[in-house]
This record gives sequence, C-alpha cells and structure tokens, in this order.
Amino acid sequence: MRNAQKLLAPVLELGCRGYVAPARWAARAAEEVAALDNSHRAPAGVIEVPSRLLMGPGPANAHPRILAAQTLPLLGHMHPPFLKIMDELSEGLRYTFQTNSKYTLMVSGTGHAGMEAAIANLVEPGDKVVVGNAGIWGERVAILSRRYQADVVEIKVPAGQTFSYEMLKRTLLEHKPAVLFLCQGESSTGTHQSLAGLGDLCRQTGTLLLVDTVCSLGGVPLFADQWGVDCIYSGSQKCLSGPPGASPFFMSERAMEKLQRRKTPPATYNLDMNLIGDYWGWFGKRSYHHTAPVSTFYAMREALALVAEEGLEAMWARHQELHHRLWDGLRDMGLKPFVEKNEDRLITVNTIKVPEGVDWAAVVKNAMDTYSLEIAGGLGPTVGKIWRVGIMGFNAKPQNVDLVLDAFRDGLKRQGKL
Repeated sequence: MRNAQKLLAPVLELGCRGYVAPARWAARAAEEVAALDNSHRAPAGVIEVPSRLLMGPGPANAHPRILAAQTLPLLGHMHPPFLKIMDELSEGLRYTFQTNSKYTLMVSGTGHAGMEAAIANLVEPGDKVVVGNAGIWGERVAILSRRYQADVVEIKVPAGQTFSYEMLKRTLLEHKPAVLFLCQGESSTGTHQSLAGLGDLCRQTGTLLLVDTVCSLGGVPLFADQWGVDCIYSGSQKCLSGPPGASPFFMSERAMEKLQRRKTPPATYNLDMNLIGDYWGWFGKRSYHHTAPVSTFYAMREALALVAEEGLEAMWARHQELHHRLWDGLRDMGLKPFVEKNEDRLITVNTIKVPEGVDWAAVVKNAMDTYSLEIAGGLGPTVGKIWRVGIMGFNAKPQNVDLVLDAFRDGLKRQGKL
C-alpha cells in the first residue's frame, strides 16, 4: 500500500494542485521538465449529445442493441474471444453479401477506407480502370485510382441517370480494363445501378468488377457470387444501422488471384489485404497487423446478427415498402422524384426535386429546428437541386417516414407553397 502511495503521489499532486516537478524526475531524464500549461485543459464534465432522427443520406440512427454492445468490456485484439467475434463478422458478411468466399472482413475505417483498400489492392501502376462516374462516388474513385497510378477511363452519365448494359459492354470491349468500377447506390443523385449481366461480361474481357454498396447493402438485393462481383466495399452506418468506423469488404477468388499475382506490393501498409487478411485468418493463421476498433466490431457483430434474425428478403421488402410510403406522401404535395426512371431509382436514399421558388435550405432548417429531424440537400452535382431522404436500417419505420412527410408539409406551408 505504501509503495502504491509513493507511485501515485506525483499523479495526485498533479491532479489536485497543478503540476509540480519532483526533483527526482529531472534527475532521471535529460529533458527539461517545465511547468505544465493548463490553458487548454479541456474538455470538462460529461459529454452531452442532442437527440436527432437522422433521415438524411447517412449516418442513420443505430439500433439500441448495437449501441449497447459498445459498452461491453474491452478485449485484446488478439484474444481468442475477440478472434471468435471476428470470425462471426466474416460469416455474417458472407450472408449479407451472399457469397461463399472466405475473403470477407471489416476494414478498420469508414467506407472511404474500404474504397481505398479496394483500389490499392486490385490496381497496379499502369492498370487500366474504367470508372462509371454517375455522381460524387465515381468521381472520388477516379481521383483515388489516379493516385495509385492507374490509367483511368471515366465514363459519365447526367446526374440522375445510370449506365446501360450496352454502354458498359462497348466500353469494356474497347478498353479491356483490369477493373470496372460501379456504384450500386449513388447517394449524391439517388440512382440504383443495375449489375445484371456484368459479371459474365467482365469475365469475357478479363476484368474485375468492383462495386460500391455503401448506402445499399442490406437495403436492396445483392448477390455477390451469383452476379459475378469480384470486390465490394460498404459502410457500417447506413442500412446496417451501426456506428461509422467499419467497412464491410469482400473479395472473390479472382480478385485474390489478382492480388497475389502483383508485381509490386500494394502502395499502402495500412490497407494491404495480404496483411489484414492474415490478421483475419484468411490464410490459415493469425498475425498481428493493427489494433482493431474493438468496440466498433462488437457493434457490427450485433448489426449482422440483426440482419440474420430479420432475414435479407424481409429486410429488402421493408425498405421497399417504406420507399413507396414516402413517395405516396410526397406526390400528394406535388413533389417529384429527381430520378425520372423508376428502375433507376434508389430506395434507400431518395432524391426529391426542389420546386422552383422554394428555399430548399429553409425546409431543411425547419425540419431540424422544429422536429429534430435531419433531411439533407444535394451533394456534388445535385447541390441546390434536390433534397435527400434516407430510409435505412433501424430508421426504416412507418412513423419515421410519416414524420418526414409532416416536416416537408410544414416547411412548404411556411413558404406558401401548399
């Protein structure tokens, strides 16, 4: 007890009266021990966070069970009980992606980390990459691919449209790229890109099919193996109802073969799937790579458990039903979808045309100020042109959609537009 008191004395002295440098500290080190600067000593007290209903493009509100998982005791990132949780995550992702591939994991980071992991591992300097740019996420993949020294071919469609099979076929036959990138759910424009037939087409041209599912995974159908997708990254904070900070990730056998045939190692240590995969047990052993975000992975284990308990078909149907409920109400107010073709319309991030003469920002502000409700304006090519309403995961409930409709009705009335 006396030894403990001696060890704690400097700490107690610091906490109670401000810093006083004991002479023995100065004697032990060559560095000068100065008086502590307390001018930035913050934060103070217990954190306070307002309650918001997040019905924008993400993040969505997390399920209470997922939030509760983050309060569980920390485990070491190489402890067997934590490795078991990682195995459960991999298996849950196989169900969610609809794949039998053993190459599934959670990237430690947001969807952008998943995006970079895909490019960094699949693309070597000089590889040709065709990027379907239908909004901000295609734009960012093109930028990122160039930073990894890819020969990028960008194909574009106007905001609110998707790529036809015929256009993609012509492009692949002409360029025979190493990788084709498409975004299944483009949240900046509200489009849903069809992947029909593209897996077979990519195999004809020796191309890997890379798909962004950040705002679509769990909300719309996806069959990685059946559709011939080679690599997918996603986000934790949208239809999966988790906290931001983990990116669901999948690679096919073809993608893994490409990675292992590289002439040069990936130009990132942090996102090298040879190393991260070894941590996740992809290659029959476990090696330390980084300290996983333990509490976030607890949360995502619960998120995937909730997906499995509800079942994907029921989950997809729930999102579809509430998408229709939203649009029935919006059309009653005279509002129109930004995406003209029904088959191109994303159900998880709904984009609504701002009518002429309406202050879109005032509607957004009134929703927050009056209802503690987040809806969003446009992003990238749609700024000032649209509102965006997310129907994702735990938030995909009738009462939440009805509150969104109430907020739109109120916001438009305040501007004399109803």
